[in-house]
Amino acid sequence: MGIIDRPFPLEQLFTKNDEYSTESSTQQSKTEKLVYDLFKVVKEKNSLKTIRLNRIAHIKFATDGLKGLHKHWVVLDANKPWLCYWMLHVLDLLGHDITQELISRGVSTISKLQNATGGFGGGPAQISHAAVTYAAVNTIAILGTKEAYDLIDRESLYKWFMKLKQPDGSFIMHEGGEVDIRGAYCVLASAALTNLITPELIAGTADWIRRCQAFDGGIGGEPGLEAHGGYAFCGLAAMEILGKTDLLDVPSLFRWASSLQMQLEGGFQGRPNKLVDGCYSFWVGALFPILEIIMTRQQLKKNDAKCKELDEYIAQPLFDREALQEYLLIACQYHKGGLIDKPKRSPDYYHTCYCLSGLSTSQHHVIYDFEKAASLNTEQELNAGDRSLLWSEDETKILVLGDPSNVVNATHPIHNVTIPKAKKMIEYFREKPFSF
Repeated sequence: MGIIDRPFPLEQLFTKNDEYSTESSTQQSKTEKLVYDLFKVVKEKNSLKTIRLNRIAHIKFATDGLKGLHKHWVVLDANKPWLCYWMLHVLDLLGHDITQELISRGVSTISKLQNATGGFGGGPAQISHAAVTYAAVNTIAILGTKEAYDLIDRESLYKWFMKLKQPDGSFIMHEGGEVDIRGAYCVLASAALTNLITPELIAGTADWIRRCQAFDGGIGGEPGLEAHGGYAFCGLAAMEILGKTDLLDVPSLFRWASSLQMQLEGGFQGRPNKLVDGCYSFWVGALFPILEIIMTRQQLKKNDAKCKELDEYIAQPLFDREALQEYLLIACQYHKGGLIDKPKRSPDYYHTCYCLSGLSTSQHHVIYDFEKAASLNTEQELNAGDRSLLWSEDETKILVLGDPSNVVNATHPIHNVTIPKAKKMIEYFREKPFSF
């Protein structure tokens, strides 16, 4: 549907505030006005069909970052795997060649961050952390070579995962650290890519994640906490890895996620009563392809339908894909390269990565091979890696706003690396069974 071409004035979409202004309502009004001004120009010029993704500038932004960073980036000294992942994923989404030089440099960098006791640290000699380990494993997936895969010490990695595992099924972020649903997702996503999922590792985790679902349908960082877009993605993706999504109240999660798409901006907020932010284009936007598959799976079970009749059951895209693309392409592109969370902000690698990941999610309709899943289930229970292999792109349902060249590569809704890169890594480690 989109926002700009709706048959009524854009002004009707402003949030209607009462006479009692707050800091939140004031900032919301300011943000809406900034987006409105940009949308109004496009509407008046009737230029929506010519909007372009500034691909060359965004590639330069990422490649320049990989060459070296300004001294103010020292604040991310403990996030080297994240910086590698964000920049390389940007290049992969944009179809830029990951050269052998980049691969060699990437392998050299990541290898220095692996600890002998298992896992990866944010920098050399820094303690292992679940989040940066996830980023390191995703970086290795993007590099996509045997040399990169083989640098992972899977035995020590698994033993370290088990040190993070708590008796109630949750995971801490690092030894001595806090329990957080991010820990569950980061461990399970990394383990799925490296064929390290075991009954021991996942015991009790699905039930713990179930208890993180809040009264409004969203998912929080721990049981009893407020729901949040990033936590909701971590929880839902982890449950899909586990094959336990039926434990969640899916209709209420769908209603909650749908409420986060902003009526004027078209992008997503991370929580109710918060501002739009480009990064939630992925964290919230990626909930919908997973929810679509879950809802379709439930419908198939309910109707005992054959897989060949699946087309009538697959839901239409569950959010306004055009509106999200309008926000990202019109309001989130920085003119010198990189993407931003909202107008008048500066670009960074985090938002560039997740804005483009959200753009990918809104352009591509990713589907799940229910027929293959059914055939595999007749032989043995699907493991986590098998489930991640069953995702693919339906190339007949690509939706690209503006110039056709705006299309980016399809990202995997569970792992957020491009689908071929995720499948290649899973298939490599399937040939290396767990044996320790």
